[in-house]
Amino acid sequence: MLTRRAILGLTGAGLAGLALRRPALAEEVFEVTHSEAEWRRLLSPAQYRVLREEDTERAFTSPLNDEHRDGTFHCAGCDLPLYASATKYDSGTGWPSFWKPLDNAVATRADWGILGRRTEVHCRRCGGHLGHVFNDGPKPTGKRYCMNGLALTFRPA
Repeated sequence: MLTRRAILGLTGAGLAGLALRRPALAEEVFEVTHSEAEWRRLLSPAQYRVLREEDTERAFTSPLNDEHRDGTFHCAGCDLPLYASATKYDSGTGWPSFWKPLDNAVATRADWGILGRRTEVHCRRCGGHLGHVFNDGPKPTGKRYCMNGLALTFRPA
């Protein structure tokens, strides 16, 4: 069931989160699937809003933004390894940012909102919303994978 919040796309991110969004990845099929009730049992309420309803956490609130140890960032929904710590950098945006995902870890799609077109990033295995990718990152890729910390877990090396 779609909530008014999901239909309007209202998030804690303010204007950046205003968008007309479709149900999170409803038309795609993923390796890891759960009912809405199962996802709600597996995830915290905040994780559910981000991963399953495409919400955005407030900037500078994730402890993972300040995580600098060697290791791997995984999907909080299905535990798929997504980003190596060697590709993490401080983008100054307040969200964990990476210049490259691990091979076969994420997928993308167009995300249209009142601020125009963005590219949404989701876990290729469970479809969980992770964040967005932008073309203003560092070399060698020039990409900024701006991720919600709530969508990630960290495993030290």
